Amino acid sequence: MTIDGSETGPPPDHVVGWIEDSISYFPTIFDDPYEGGDFSGDSWWDQSQSLEQLINSSFNTPVVAAVASTAPTPADSVVSDRSMSIDLSKKRKLTPDCSSPKKARKSASRRGHEAGAEVAAEPRKLPVNKKGGKSGGNGGGNNGNNKEGRWAEQLLNPCAAAITGRNPSRVQHFLYVLHDLASLNGDANHRLAHHGLQAITHHLAGGAGAGSFSSSSGNTFASSHPRFFSNSLIKFNDINPWFRIPNNVANTSILQILGEQHQPTNLHILDIGVSHGLQWPTLLEELTRRAGGPPPLVRLTVVPPPPTDDESRNATPFAHAPHNYDFASKLLTFAKDMNVNLQINKMDSSHLQNLNSQAINSTRDETLIICAQFRLHNLSHSAPDGRTEFLRVLRSLQPKGVILSENNTDCSCNTCGDFTTAFSRRVDYLWRFLDSTSVAYKGRESDERRMIEAEAAKVLVNVGEMNERKEKWCERMKNAGFKGEVLGEETVDGARALLRKYDSNWEIRADEKDGCVGLWWKGQPVSFCSLWKMDVRVEECLT
Repeated sequence: MTIDGSETGPPPDHVVGWIEDSISYFPTIFDDPYEGGDFSGDSWWDQSQSLEQLINSSFNTPVVAAVASTAPTPADSVVSDRSMSIDLSKKRKLTPDCSSPKKARKSASRRGHEAGAEVAAEPRKLPVNKKGGKSGGNGGGNNGNNKEGRWAEQLLNPCAAAITGRNPSRVQHFLYVLHDLASLNGDANHRLAHHGLQAITHHLAGGAGAGSFSSSSGNTFASSHPRFFSNSLIKFNDINPWFRIPNNVANTSILQILGEQHQPTNLHILDIGVSHGLQWPTLLEELTRRAGGPPPLVRLTVVPPPPTDDESRNATPFAHAPHNYDFASKLLTFAKDMNVNLQINKMDSSHLQNLNSQAINSTRDETLIICAQFRLHNLSHSAPDGRTEFLRVLRSLQPKGVILSENNTDCSCNTCGDFTTAFSRRVDYLWRFLDSTSVAYKGRESDERRMIEAEAAKVLVNVGEMNERKEKWCERMKNAGFKGEVLGEETVDGARALLRKYDSNWEIRADEKDGCVGLWWKGQPVSFCSLWKMDVRVEECLT
């Protein structure tokens, strides 16, 4: 896809030896990918270190070292005994057909396809996810499930494999190609190459200087102006259902639970999510349309993410708003106009495990509903198992219902695999996001899209990305004393009706077995929404 949104296929001619030829310099990856620069200016780069030393030092970090000792080394990924020397004085000159950035991107796109084709032709199998699925529609966008067209992954994943195999020569080859292709102004492949290249550089630097990852990819949520952040998020929800559908399912489920109560009670919502208040005006409006009107009192307790000084490495993607962002005052004004008695309480930033009935000021005469969206996957799922422990904390609050929405993908933490496996899963997740935003924004460049995508790109370096598949989450909820509830027909039909305004590549699938509703993009799962209630059988066993 070109900048103006039109699709262009790769020219038929080949560039022989793009990857395998020897390369005598290391690219300046923090500068414009089509301009030369001095690599020595990067803060983490020590010219006394070879790339081999950087790769080896990245394995000495506590997390990486734990898996490096057990990670198999590919047969052809052998580090030479001779230290690699890098000539930083040489610069790659633009070829005649790349005399302008626009032509350079077209040429780079062609070379990306060719480089990816050479990688695919190699006998050694690389750890790329080969799972496929039927297309969810025929709307805009290319290369959704076509791995052959997703050339950025065909460069990033083998580069990660070379890092795991401690092969500096091969790493340098891929970094060279990625540097020439990476751009924030191209299609999804070019943008994925940019974010992936920054993440690999971040990894080679041992995770130091994490702030540089965010700054090189553009403003994230936390670093944006509050008004720009709010307007951008509203627009994103209007053109992309990534969060809009989970929010819609959550709101309808809240109405479903409230309608099951035998007498009018106060409604208390515990918000552990990433909507930043944008999902609640719709709910307040729906409450006024109920037969009995809104509840006497609606309480909204917001649980913010724990504070962090490191916005890119430890911050949960999409969770941190700008420091001066305040949606409460506007929401209270809206509620007053809708004749809804609303109270908002924002808890102090702390870890989720500190929640209890006293902290949220919960009472037995209210309908407590917990809305947990895209935050719990940052809780540890191994020793110590903070995830299961927190689910038990939620049950101890005795809620009338728990709405759980999470990413439906495999874990990408370093304890569930080596760097190659974890990185490829993160890249696959980010590809779906970038591919869907390309369609949503119709290929147009904008600061809003850059901010949204920079926030999503934090998954490539965030050490807390510990996703699990829907089935594993259901198992955890049951073990914590919950039982699954089938989402109402009105909830599913409403979500599908809302989805019709978006691109036809989006799809909603209802699972009859566990009652969950899944959001899919081009035949691949993105997220799931589920409704849970306390299992009375567990309560009887405890008494």
